[in-house]
Amino acid sequence: MAHEVTMDISTKFVLHKDVKVEVKKDGSKLGTVLISKGNIEWLPAGNSVNKKRLSWAKFAELMNQHGGSVRTGK
Repeated sequence: MAHEVTMDISTKFVLHKDVKVEVKKDGSKLGTVLISKGNIEWLPAGNSVNKKRLSWAKFAELMNQHGGSVRTGK
């Protein structure tokens, strides 16, 4: 089954508030991605205290090393 992804976004620019992307699989929450100007964070489901954080440079490095290649469709 496909993942269910919902966004809480009030503007098209990330300013002072994180963009929140909730991710679910088969109706169960996997976690929330928090997108800010400085970094990207993962908040696992059931954990309201400890987030995983990457700078944008580290995220780009991680995706380049481990992300699968997919055509953009342009």
